[in-house]
Amino acid sequence: MEIHKLSIIVPAYNEGPTIHHILNHLLEVKLINNIEKEIVVVNDASTDNTEQAVFDYQAAHPDFPINYLKHEVNKGKGAALHTGFQAATGDFTIVQDADLEYDPEEFNILLAPAIKGVADVVYGSRFMGGNAHRILFFWHSIGNKFLTFLSNMFTNLNLTDMETCYKLFRTDVIKSLDLKEKRFGFEPEVTAKVARIPKIRIYEVGISYYGRTFEEGKKISWKDGFRAIYCILKYNLFSR
Repeated sequence: MEIHKLSIIVPAYNEGPTIHHILNHLLEVKLINNIEKEIVVVNDASTDNTEQAVFDYQAAHPDFPINYLKHEVNKGKGAALHTGFQAATGDFTIVQDADLEYDPEEFNILLAPAIKGVADVVYGSRFMGGNAHRILFFWHSIGNKFLTFLSNMFTNLNLTDMETCYKLFRTDVIKSLDLKEKRFGFEPEVTAKVARIPKIRIYEVGISYYGRTFEEGKKISWKDGFRAIYCILKYNLFSR
């Protein structure tokens, strides 16, 4: 498939001190086949200097295409992604968190099946392949694997990492979904709804992972895990 542009959605909440790092990575990454990049930063009503940091970056890099969007009230990561998806104009769209846990150089790994014309959706898995993974929390990894297992039971997919940030979608596919979850229920909801699309072609590729500790700003808690379980049941059983 000929892909001309990749839309990169960057949800941001209080990432002022570090957002320039991820924007630098996105600026420097070279996509295969000379695919263009469209950056869509969605500021979810940050209370720090995130907005000014993005404005300063735009001023310093006027030729770098950054579409900046802002929520006036905090709605959650899922809502920020909804806003970004609707603004995307690329052939494919990918999610990039504003932290440094995922490496944009690996966009090309996810793009490869799409370019070959065999994939409509590609998940990047932190649990497969020989890529680098920072060793952090045992119970987080067990929790992720349990949520993926539970999701797979209902979707009949054989994913290894449903909770991954790196999900590449054909843009018309992600725009066609009626997504509801405004916070951390996005992953199980989108997986459930993508899995029900007739003849959808879903691939998975191994990626690196440079996880953060709680001291470094990790925001996921056990409450988000229970919400994910609820969303797996809701969107696979009760809200189809």
